[in-house]
Amino acid sequence: MFESIYLAALLTGFLGGVHCLGMCGGVVGALTFSLEVKNQASWWRMLPFQFAYNAGRIISYMLIGALFGALGMYLNQSLASVLPFQQSLQIVAGLFMLALGLYLAGWWQGIVVIEKAGRSLWLKLSPYAQQMRTVKNYRQAGLYGLVWGWLPCGLVYSMLILALSAGGALQGALVMLAFGLGTLPNLLLIGAFAFFFTRLSRNVWVKSLAGITVMLMGLHQIYLALVVSIA
Repeated sequence: MFESIYLAALLTGFLGGVHCLGMCGGVVGALTFSLEVKNQASWWRMLPFQFAYNAGRIISYMLIGALFGALGMYLNQSLASVLPFQQSLQIVAGLFMLALGLYLAGWWQGIVVIEKAGRSLWLKLSPYAQQMRTVKNYRQAGLYGLVWGWLPCGLVYSMLILALSAGGALQGALVMLAFGLGTLPNLLLIGAFAFFFTRLSRNVWVKSLAGITVMLMGLHQIYLALVVSIA
């Protein structure tokens, strides 16, 4: 079951690229363009900076994933005698993936409510992010990525519910690592193919396919939770 969680997180990160383009595409494109102008270098020479940004972002995901995984393990140990907590978390994670799939497909915007919940924290962090946008080396790029990882995102928050059900701090961190790696191809390529990817993200069929696939994975998580409880 846990291997299935990691695969679901990886695929959700990749398929959620249509959402990443809207949330992070402007950040990636602007940073890449800024570096190219200042250094008069082609995009591929800026690729190490993009890796540094994304490494920082994924590290932030893993840290908060570990916290959520540890919290889930603690709650499970505390409440296991009262109710099937691990199974309940797995079902909730599956339901969140269903909601996320509807959102990615453009059929329901309910998950935006979750994004709004994190905006107060982002308002406190965004001034630091603005100060870090003048990047001169890889270390600064990585630090910017660490802050960038806290950008309010329903996609990330949905995966944190999955991390909560993963079974522990390490498992929660691995869920978010898998998710972050899944988002990596889309965000690395945005800098070079921003126009193409923007058009792709607006394609109804692309959005629908991504949404349906994520919903199927959510149903699979619910199925696994119910099968484990019966077994």
